[in-house]
Amino acid sequence: MAEQNGYRIEKDTMGEVRVPADRWWGAQTQRSLENFRIGTERMPIEIVKALALVKKAAAQANLKLGVLGAEQAEAIARAADEIADGRLDDHFPLVVWQTGSGTQTNMNVNEVIANRANALLADQGSSLRIHPNDDVNRSQSSNDTFPTAMHIAATLAVEDMLLPALEELRSTLDAKAREFADVVKIGRTHLQDATPLTLGQEIGAWREMLSKTGDMIRSAAEGLKELALGGTAVGTGLNAHPDFAAVAAAEVSALTGKAFVTAPDKFHALTSHDQLVFVHGALKALAADLMKIANDVRLLASGPRSGIGEIVIPANEPGSSIMPGKVNPTQSEALTMVVCQVMGNDAAIGFAASQGHFQLNVFKPVIAHLFLQSARLLADAMRSFNDNCAVGIRPNKEAIARNLERSLMLVTALNPHIGYENAAAIAKRAHAEGLTLKEAAVASGLLSAERFDEIVRPERMIGPSA
Repeated sequence: MAEQNGYRIEKDTMGEVRVPADRWWGAQTQRSLENFRIGTERMPIEIVKALALVKKAAAQANLKLGVLGAEQAEAIARAADEIADGRLDDHFPLVVWQTGSGTQTNMNVNEVIANRANALLADQGSSLRIHPNDDVNRSQSSNDTFPTAMHIAATLAVEDMLLPALEELRSTLDAKAREFADVVKIGRTHLQDATPLTLGQEIGAWREMLSKTGDMIRSAAEGLKELALGGTAVGTGLNAHPDFAAVAAAEVSALTGKAFVTAPDKFHALTSHDQLVFVHGALKALAADLMKIANDVRLLASGPRSGIGEIVIPANEPGSSIMPGKVNPTQSEALTMVVCQVMGNDAAIGFAASQGHFQLNVFKPVIAHLFLQSARLLADAMRSFNDNCAVGIRPNKEAIARNLERSLMLVTALNPHIGYENAAAIAKRAHAEGLTLKEAAVASGLLSAERFDEIVRPERMIGPSA
């Protein structure tokens, strides 16, 4: 451990390694740094912090089960807390593209906790030493700690980050639906004119999409509460106390405030990640909803003079470097790009989860990376779209009235009175001859102008009729 020229010597089972003197990691982390110079994507800090939480929970469980001393458990817990608090983020340099079990990141956490705990003990005048494998990793394997951290990090991301952002946007859309409940406009199906509805009804559909998808995400996320911890290397629980899994899961629950439980089948928990696939499928459903909402917003706001232009959205920044005064639906564009990324992530996660060969899936880091990226991007994009677009949506009543008056599909109100074929003939004549519906109806001889006005009332066409 002696320092020389800014480095110190660390040892593992393969020999000595030079490690930067100002870093708490050890030999195995340094080997990973040197052997996997691939890309720039770091292991998500959420996984690192979740692993630190696992180490603290394991130390407390081992203490309760009589397989770890109190002084050791306390030192491990203190070092783990520093990681969880973000004070040691710079000591976790490894990339996603490493061993598929996440062993190197697990050892990175073990080594940092051990070295930091030893420093804390030394500061207290204690001669006790913490070993990264024998103490920090006691009763554990990378094969059960890493998937446990995946479930913890995913749960926290979904419940504490994504769902609150979803609720903010849903609440805004709910308020807009109520505000615009009396604004009658033309509907559109197949991108063609259809019968009327209110702007409130249109936005209310967006709100309900988020309500339903939120419920699906909450339901799916319950599967993430099952933890692999205690399965050790292949699911048998070798080298762990028989009660370790249940006690450690209870400790995780106490530390997070979430109702985590030990997985009923550890063999499944190590080799399969179907629960993460299932939850990400719900995130993909949310992404699909957001794509529809974002596209509807930018189409309804298109123009301002040569498009639909039925809603006005906030002008947050100049839209063009060459066309003065142009304002673009940039929040919709950013949100739809996020959706594209999430859709791609879903395909990659599905394939990675299919690669559970024998007792272990070894695509864990990429599954964790992409899942957490999706959750983070969706949360950020929903909040950005809400704060910078949705809250400022307002109707362009002039354009709405103009488009409603000109629509041929108001002819649908005539169906019960003159029949579908006669109504269709009136609509076709109006379109072909450039007439209004009223002019075409009167010219047909089937209706008087007064009778047309009595029947064709858009405000009466927004709900069921007798």
